Amino acid sequence: MIRLSNVSKVVTSGSEQLTILHALDLHIERGQFVSVIGPSGSGKSTLLGLIAGLDSPTSGQILLDGQDITRMSEDELAEYRGRLLGFIFQSFHLIPSLTAYENILIPMEIMGVPRARERAQSLLDEVGLHDRGHHYPSQLSGGEQQRVAIARAFANDPQILLADEPTGNLDSRNGSHIFDLLIKLNREHGTTLLLVTHDHHLADLADRKISLSDGRIVEDRIKASEAEPAEKVSQITVA
Repeated sequence: MIRLSNVSKVVTSGSEQLTILHALDLHIERGQFVSVIGPSGSGKSTLLGLIAGLDSPTSGQILLDGQDITRMSEDELAEYRGRLLGFIFQSFHLIPSLTAYENILIPMEIMGVPRARERAQSLLDEVGLHDRGHHYPSQLSGGEQQRVAIARAFANDPQILLADEPTGNLDSRNGSHIFDLLIKLNREHGTTLLLVTHDHHLADLADRKISLSDGRIVEDRIKASEAEPAEKVSQITVA
């Protein structure tokens, strides 16, 4: 589903070349839940941005579902992202003048998703916000806003979901609820989930944990009980 071959990222800082990611190889299977962890500056968000096609690698090849995104034009990338990817960020990026329901609906209408209104309501129900759809972001808690953001990310039924510190702005209780919801949606939709987090406890609950340091993969561990059901994981997640 996701394959990186000899991918690196080097940027110019003043008169020096700064290596953000050293050449790495990575393969993530379809439907796998992978956490990426590491200290600030280790290259976590850069890796996610490269996989999302929001940035270009200095070297190497990135394949998503067999398609080489490093060879695509900006227009091709935008169209491909719209069909294949969903995004969740630390900041919720909701439109303040739209209700929760509209924040989910409008992107689907722009993309021409069939039965968009019914799907928007179904996604609100799925993230536990059935009665909150008419509220504006300012009327929702942080945890509720992130749930709206998750519902919006699933609007195009993505094959790959990229989440960059999605619990970073939440307290531990709401963070645990959001994490449980991501696991639930990963299991039920079969979506490949790549989660960047600084929380070692949450990272350890993923099917696979990748640790970065100074732009290099220093650990790549697959959980022994990868087939562990979501209910069991949810019980472990304690605020």
